[in-house]
Amino acid sequence: MVEVFIPVLALDTEQGHGWSLLVQSKGLVEICLMHPLDVVKTRFQIQRGKTDPTNYRSLGDCFRTISRTEGLFGFYKGILPPILAETPKRAVKFFTFEQYKKLLGYATLPPGLTFAVAGLGSGLTEAVVVNPFEVVKVSLQANRNVFTEQPSTFSQARQIIKTNGLGFQGLNRGLTATLGRHGVFNMVYFGFYFNVKNIIPVNKDPTLEFLRKFGIGLVSGTIASIINIPFDVAKSRIQGPQPIPGETKYRTCFKTMATVYKEEGFLALYKGLVPKIMRLGPGGAVMLLVYEYAYAWLQENW
Repeated sequence: MVEVFIPVLALDTEQGHGWSLLVQSKGLVEICLMHPLDVVKTRFQIQRGKTDPTNYRSLGDCFRTISRTEGLFGFYKGILPPILAETPKRAVKFFTFEQYKKLLGYATLPPGLTFAVAGLGSGLTEAVVVNPFEVVKVSLQANRNVFTEQPSTFSQARQIIKTNGLGFQGLNRGLTATLGRHGVFNMVYFGFYFNVKNIIPVNKDPTLEFLRKFGIGLVSGTIASIINIPFDVAKSRIQGPQPIPGETKYRTCFKTMATVYKEEGFLALYKGLVPKIMRLGPGGAVMLLVYEYAYAWLQENW
């Protein structure tokens, strides 16, 4: 599969360029439609329980409060970093998945396990690429000022670099949590999807076949979101504003998880789960479908 995927990314042919634009356009549309859910998810993850004066009581309360105090554009805070990261992120996700799967072919792993391990590898690689974008995105999403009063994406990035540099306290803050989030998600996402898809029989009816793949992709994205969300909460706490300005309370991934669990309880590690599933359940299904149908089309036309 990788031999087919490379031309889509690298060659400037009419066919390859067309499918590259399709995948990128799908990603852009998904970001624009789903970003409000990402903002809401981040807001829930960075609030520190009912004693937090900025606590949102429910999902509806969060939407109403942001709309009332920050306006419609408040739901689109931090949207530029994911847009900028979209093309390299998707390229790395699928390209490295195929590369790791190819390398694992030389090992004696069961086929089912190969998908999961290759997914883990692709997620870890993807995390290194997207983490700087995530640091900037979360810092913008945490800002509760009116959209017009907050700094631009590039101003925020420059400020982070100026204050804390490019390292693990600056533009790469929270890398271990991002590695965990993407590694675990892709491991479950690819592992579940390809294993279950190979078990459930192919349907000859195109519509039913589409629904079969969409359903498996939807469940894959949902299960992966449930399993990896503690890493997501830790990432948001590390990359977001600290409780006391100037003091770093949330520093490393597993220590942050332990602190959240100790101070706020087990369920606090699942904050933001509903908007996360609402975004990544259907989004994950569509992403895999675009990839699969693009691959099938390329097989017929290359």
